[in-house]
Amino acid sequence: MSFLYPLGLLGLIAVPVLILIYILKRKYTEQVIPSTYLWTLSERFLKHKNPISRITGIISLILQILVVVFISLAIANPVFVLKGRANDYCFVLDGSGSMNIVSSDGVTRFEKGKDWIENAILSSADGSYYTLVTTGETTDVVFKDVDDKKSAIEKLSEVAPSQVASDYTNALTVAQGYFSHNPSMSIVLLSDKTFESHNNVEVVNLSSGEQNYAVSSVEYQINSSGTQVSGKLYSYESDATLDVDVYADGSSQPVATKSVPVTKSAAADFTIDVGDQNFSFSSLRVAVRQSDALALDNEVMVYHRESASSYKTLIVSKTPFFLNATFATFGNLQRYVVSPDDYDPATCSGYGLYIFDNFTPQTLPTDGAVWFVNPTASVEGSGFSRRGEEELESARQMAFSTSTSTKVRNLLKDTLPGEQISVIKYVKCGLYSTFTTLMTLGGDPLIFAGSTSSGNREVVLAFSLQENTDFVLSYNYTVIMRNLINYTFPALVEDGTFYCGDDLTVNVLTGCTSIRLESPQGKIEYLDTSSASAEYEMTEVGEYTVTATINNVQQTVNVYCSLPETERFVSASEKSFSINGEPGTLKRDGRYDDLLYIFIILAVLVIADWMVYCYEQYQLR
Repeated sequence: MSFLYPLGLLGLIAVPVLILIYILKRKYTEQVIPSTYLWTLSERFLKHKNPISRITGIISLILQILVVVFISLAIANPVFVLKGRANDYCFVLDGSGSMNIVSSDGVTRFEKGKDWIENAILSSADGSYYTLVTTGETTDVVFKDVDDKKSAIEKLSEVAPSQVASDYTNALTVAQGYFSHNPSMSIVLLSDKTFESHNNVEVVNLSSGEQNYAVSSVEYQINSSGTQVSGKLYSYESDATLDVDVYADGSSQPVATKSVPVTKSAAADFTIDVGDQNFSFSSLRVAVRQSDALALDNEVMVYHRESASSYKTLIVSKTPFFLNATFATFGNLQRYVVSPDDYDPATCSGYGLYIFDNFTPQTLPTDGAVWFVNPTASVEGSGFSRRGEEELESARQMAFSTSTSTKVRNLLKDTLPGEQISVIKYVKCGLYSTFTTLMTLGGDPLIFAGSTSSGNREVVLAFSLQENTDFVLSYNYTVIMRNLINYTFPALVEDGTFYCGDDLTVNVLTGCTSIRLESPQGKIEYLDTSSASAEYEMTEVGEYTVTATINNVQQTVNVYCSLPETERFVSASEKSFSINGEPGTLKRDGRYDDLLYIFIILAVLVIADWMVYCYEQYQLR
């Protein structure tokens, strides 16, 4: 036994003080009586009736000494060591989106997991150590080696589930590290997944076969007959007939409804006629009418985006035929052509795109995107330098980029990678800024895209379109030019289906000074506008609102983020969560420091002493 606060034992000094007071205390009291005969007679009667009255004083002393002793012990807080009774615990709590499923008792799976951990902590021996690891947006060690039950439970109460798909790899790595350091540690995984193998891990399955419906892959089509909405429905626990309602522009009344039979765990396609040719909308909400255990996947929103009507483009070239013809195929581009001799930065301004063909200005425009075709010189702020020309003995085939980055895939979308495109003469460029390279020859970049130092989008074709290449005659010419134009004049946010955990790419348009993003739960973020695009990881189900300030005018776009499809299953399985190594048997020493019994004994002693005192006072009356 040890004492948490040993100075509390100084209270025992009061014991000899009590004894000294008892010795020196007067043993009689003064009373006025009418006759000594009556006093003697009453005293003889009391002694015969109450034989224990002589020892009440010493009983009171003993009780007071015991009270002092137990008060001192309570202050010193004795701790009793229990050999090998405690243990180390590592709880791994699944915080993925499916843990938001509500069980039949009205609580989520995540709350059930927290309750299980709390009960395990309370029922464990004092002196045990507790570690909590949660999975979700990231793998977090909430607390480590905490031996205070109250503190551990308080920190446990603060954790919440995410709405993304969890990766157990990091959690397994963390748990493996703890087990390797202490093989006697008990590792408990609380999840709604079923694991095929789980060596050295106790798995608590929190799934109980709840019902879940979901709507997914929602799109709209506008054709000659009107507007249609299509998508897929799921019922993950049993066959069902689901009612799908379509709401337009925040209306509380559906504009269309359809009943769809759904087979368990199989996608059921549906198509709903929403309106005729006169029907217009800015947003459509598609929702399953039936309620279930997981509301996060019961609806999806789609938005009708209208692109800008036109973009002003200035082509600076002596021979603008190919460029002018190419840009003419995109009807929303207003084209203006000037020769290099007539180009004056002071008067040629206000364009969304400047194309310099076989010409390089002395300074870059700052109010629009810039294209260079066969640049003739280096210019400050362009991010690249002209290092001369390379003339080949014979035409050689250009190579497509093999990068799998999102930017490269978007810029090479719909191209034919196997098509041969040759060049015999090109400009050697050195890149000292960040560019996305699309085509190369011998390591030299021939087509690349990025941004200027002023933040405007930039495209470089390091060869002439009129000669020295068959690029303009290829199928890929139209495709790549279309992709580059879309890159130059991007929408604020590209259309697509987004799931929690995806990165939302927001294009920084020309003249953009601020991008404000509001999440479904009201969290505000301001994105970086110093580069051509800004990315934000979406971790909440619902509608995100992106507001960009462009040339002092606000442009707002909404994006809907859905629950990942892998998190919609009421009962899912994983391959393994196994810890390598041999479990140990070395337990930690426990402790017992509960003062409840001391306080109970102390209360009994105080009551007993008070009763003795009352008895003494009664005898003296």
